[in-house]
Amino acid sequence: MSTRATLILLLTGAVIVPAVVSTSQAAGPARRPNFLFILTDDQSPETLSCYGNTVCQTPHIDRLARRGIVLDDAHHMGAWSGAVCTASRTMIMTGRTVWRIPGARGPGLTRNRARRQQAARNSLPAIFNRAGYSTFRTCKRGNSFREANELFTEHHDATRRGSDPETGSHWHGDRVIEFLDKRQQAGGKAPFLLYMGFSHPHDPRNAPEALARKYGASNKGPGQAVNPKAPPLPVNYLAAHPFHHGHPGLRDEVRVQGVMKRRDPATIRNELGREYACIENIDNQVGRVIKQLEMTGELENTYVVFTSDHGIAVGRHGLTGKQNLYEHTWRIPFIVTGPGIKPGTRASGYIYLLDILRTFCDLADITPPKSVEGRSFRKVLEGKTNAVRDSLYGVYTGGTKPGMRAVKTGRFKLIKYDVLDGKVRRTQLFDLKENPREFLVEHRDKAISSLLGHTPKPQQVNLADDPKYAAKRKELEALLKREMKRLGDPYELAD
Repeated sequence: MSTRATLILLLTGAVIVPAVVSTSQAAGPARRPNFLFILTDDQSPETLSCYGNTVCQTPHIDRLARRGIVLDDAHHMGAWSGAVCTASRTMIMTGRTVWRIPGARGPGLTRNRARRQQAARNSLPAIFNRAGYSTFRTCKRGNSFREANELFTEHHDATRRGSDPETGSHWHGDRVIEFLDKRQQAGGKAPFLLYMGFSHPHDPRNAPEALARKYGASNKGPGQAVNPKAPPLPVNYLAAHPFHHGHPGLRDEVRVQGVMKRRDPATIRNELGREYACIENIDNQVGRVIKQLEMTGELENTYVVFTSDHGIAVGRHGLTGKQNLYEHTWRIPFIVTGPGIKPGTRASGYIYLLDILRTFCDLADITPPKSVEGRSFRKVLEGKTNAVRDSLYGVYTGGTKPGMRAVKTGRFKLIKYDVLDGKVRRTQLFDLKENPREFLVEHRDKAISSLLGHTPKPQQVNLADDPKYAAKRKELEALLKREMKRLGDPYELAD
């Protein structure tokens, strides 16, 4: 609200009484911004051109990046379940950290219906409903915070991972277009919060046939030979992870349609082609909705956020799922356009998805409930600061316990594994400035480097056991221990 004031002279009999009234009050109440929150399912930032991808074509998302700000260090915090999206999406809805959201699993943690209902009353749709917003949601069904999802004044949840308009991403786009059409016809004036969630590119990645052909992919699975039109292998591809990830029988690593346990180049390149085709189809729906907002004159006053619930491997480091803490999976794409955001800008951010609720409240001038733990990154969006915190904590404990933990600060990142009843206890330390793709010594193998046409530099390896980095490892291990305690992590690592 503007702090400028106008002096108004009020005549009361013979007495002139000065009164100070804000210019915004004199002109009527300030117009609150709209929000279009676009959430994909299982998408690494490495699939978009604004993060370096040169194959997947997303002109409408690219346009958002040019018109707004791209954050390079946006993350989900982690999960205590193989269905990583359950924890991630609940954090979005509640603004709470991973061990304090309803459904959290671990020693000594409370799970009950009353806690879920209380959290729903302080969730994203409930807060914006109370503030007078028209709230709308379309998304996949399940693996989320159902009690909060149902509080949107209009919601259409259905899982759509098919290859045609009715069974695929087009269906979610149609629901948003219908909402905007009805709003325009009814002359709706209330600000809106639109939650536009997609079911893709989560597997099964049944892409529209024309787009699948464009990327050299088949929904029926790869042939014996690599299709030359298929996307190249990721630069950090491996045929197998060098040690067990700690979650035996994990669906994402052994039962993905068209992949299963195979990690050969033909299989991975075919799956990347299907993934890119699904992402381009999502991009088409984003374009339709943005065009509708432009036609109705709503876009100028709308914050548009494009992100995902978490990243995913799809062949990187020999993995295919989202149950790891490498950058391709722990990070998420994050693009924002809207009032006050300078076009074509970038920032680190150091944000979590759980920061979204407080940030939206900040932008809409809404006081959030005390339960919200996230930080507002409004100043990052406005170019006033580069990041909202100095370090980030990550967790995966959906498999054998206590699982994986990560901490990242500045240019260095630590990952620790304590899984399979102590059979696998590993530490990884990466210099992300020198080694942003987190290459391992296995990437220097002649067969792999020949296949990829790239050999990592000597310093582009895991540095955990390098004596030169012993002090840095010790520093990050101490930081991780403090973060685990601060955030209520119910486990301890053996090391």
